Amino acid sequence: MRYALYYWTGIQGRGEFVRLALEDAGADYVDVCRERGDGAMGAFLDGRAPGATPFAPPFLKAGRLVLAQTAAILQYLAPRLDLVPDAETARWKAHQLQLTVADLVAEAHDTHHPIAAGLYYEEQRAAARELAAAFRRERLPKYLGYFERVLEDAGGAHALGRHSYVDLSLFQLMAGLDYAFPAAMRRLRRRTPRLRALAQRVAQRPRLAAYLASPRRLPFNESGIFRHYPELDG
Repeated sequence: MRYALYYWTGIQGRGEFVRLALEDAGADYVDVCRERGDGAMGAFLDGRAPGATPFAPPFLKAGRLVLAQTAAILQYLAPRLDLVPDAETARWKAHQLQLTVADLVAEAHDTHHPIAAGLYYEEQRAAARELAAAFRRERLPKYLGYFERVLEDAGGAHALGRHSYVDLSLFQLMAGLDYAFPAAMRRLRRRTPRLRALAQRVAQRPRLAAYLASPRRLPFNESGIFRHYPELDG
């Protein structure tokens, strides 16, 4: 199977969680918009292409299947790429954890767009400062503390007791948060040893290391989900 990944050019965004799974597994895939531009998604988003109509990217085309939503894409890919255990309970646990990652990603995004996604950051800066302060103080420690417990309960090395797409997503989560909230994340460093160790191990996986060192790994920037505005980092 050759997979086709559709996501906006110029940013990592939610598509990066899917891209990491494909890269780590050495899957045969094409990053369509990076080759053909964002316009390649038009027929799918307008409902003119065969298959289910996605609301927004990322979406994946596998044969005749068109599948959107990051967690759903990863749930589909994982057993095919050997990125999840065989047991049904483990697969549902993985999906649950991925959805929790998605919740934290959404809250991180809202720190710089607390009023409306259609407004520029500069138009909602005061509200962003207020929400970001609460995020750093309450939500970020709560989420990361939860994932620390997940790792501890699973033996410390992996979220599911063996390498899985959840580990890859936790790596991406930590990388994005380190970029957006470096000061806040430094303050939480002693409380997140397992997450830190996991992120280091994932980055050293041969295929991932090659990908991270390549031009295909776009840098974080102030157009994506994880944005660094110093005034939001305290």
